[in-house]
Amino acid sequence: MARRGRAAAGGGEPRKDARTDSRRRGGRETLTAAVDGGSAALIPDPERPNGWSLEIDGAPQSHVDLDDPARLSFAYQRRLGHVIDLAAPPQQPLHVLHLGGGAFTLARYTAATRPRSTQQIVEIDAALVQFVRRELPLDPQARVRVRATDAREGLGRIQDGWADLVVADVFGGARTPAHLTSTEFLAEVCRVLKAGGQYAANLADGPPLAHLRGQVATAAAHFPELALAADPAVWRGRRFGNAVLVASDRPLAVAELTRRVASDPHPGRVEHGRALADFTGGAAVVTDAGAKPSPVPPPSVFR
Repeated sequence: MARRGRAAAGGGEPRKDARTDSRRRGGRETLTAAVDGGSAALIPDPERPNGWSLEIDGAPQSHVDLDDPARLSFAYQRRLGHVIDLAAPPQQPLHVLHLGGGAFTLARYTAATRPRSTQQIVEIDAALVQFVRRELPLDPQARVRVRATDAREGLGRIQDGWADLVVADVFGGARTPAHLTSTEFLAEVCRVLKAGGQYAANLADGPPLAHLRGQVATAAAHFPELALAADPAVWRGRRFGNAVLVASDRPLAVAELTRRVASDPHPGRVEHGRALADFTGGAAVVTDAGAKPSPVPPPSVFR
């Protein structure tokens, strides 16, 4: 799943760090802090000397390897990494807006694989931002700005046509907040994208996949080119899981994205074109007036 954060605007004052967990892995302690979205923990990776997993209230959010920020451990983050890789020729710097920060995993990945990129992170949980900055500091050479505010509010502050890529990975209580699922939200995304820019979103749903179908239909109202990557079991409606939606006003590198997703350690499937339109099945475009948060994941997802 993606990182957790509250849906309301404003992060408030960061809370004082409260390290209470003395578990050790490889000689390193688990680091904990009270954050605005709950209780955050940075758990040392026993196989990576400088690797850490971020959990909030026991739910895994992301993984960071400070020695190798180009290494992405979570399946959905690898898929978003493929989107970053294919957004422009290799090494070409990008302007990237990240809605949702977590442990800044994808911003670190972009800085490592596309030096001189300019990035902005919008993360509502100010206490989480403080915790991650302190314990897992960003490379001082990376051009990354972090704003502690609501994702849609932060999006509204970005100038027209600034971004080559907008990445949305925002969850509040393990659900995508309703105001980040609507056609009005995507109109703002389109406003800040350059011509040929791309929008990528981490979505979560389970059977009967009504939320996912609605999100594809809503994106199709703004972007002529769409692709959706997910595990086969999610596609078949057999389990709850993540899906990565990619959208643009220009043709996407669908063949290469398909190859990369299929060759991941946990292979996925990419649909686009007519097959994706058929999957949508006439789902209605989501508006602010009728928007709902994404479904509550079953408890088994976090076990």
